[in-house]
Amino acid sequence: MTTKKSNAHKPDKRLAAVCGLFCPACTIFIATQEDPERREKLAASKGWPVEQIHCDGCRAEKRYYYCETCEMFACAAEKGIDFCGECEVHPCDALKAFQVARPHRLELWDAQARIQEVGYEQWFEEMLAHYRCPKCGTLNSAYDLSCRTCGAHPSCAYVALHEQEILEYLEK
Repeated sequence: MTTKKSNAHKPDKRLAAVCGLFCPACTIFIATQEDPERREKLAASKGWPVEQIHCDGCRAEKRYYYCETCEMFACAAEKGIDFCGECEVHPCDALKAFQVARPHRLELWDAQARIQEVGYEQWFEEMLAHYRCPKCGTLNSAYDLSCRTCGAHPSCAYVALHEQEILEYLEK
């Protein structure tokens, strides 16, 4: 159960990945920022110490190990751009491969287009609504099929749109 609140509810570029992922809806971010029980379960499932399950956002100083080696983050930094959608070769092969690997990445093209259209601050606000439980307002991850606070199903608009793909992935 949620025991602390994060500051992930206002636009912060540290919580907007260069690829278009929305950090506040990441299960690792949620576990780190407000759900210690989730963090403990994730660590146990991987056989890691709890401290290894930690992320403050894709652009923050402390990121999850997978995000620390992110090819897109390094590329964007090298090119001096904020988001992959600003790149002349968007979407590149690396981003395409990344996008198809997991269901929480299904909307990367839409995210990049929306960020370019309205800016990351407005996109961030839209993502808050997209991942909020329609009943209680809790931010959920793409893998929270039911709300992690009130149990409502689906947990958010993202899950409502992509539940079949998420279920197929989880069954593998």
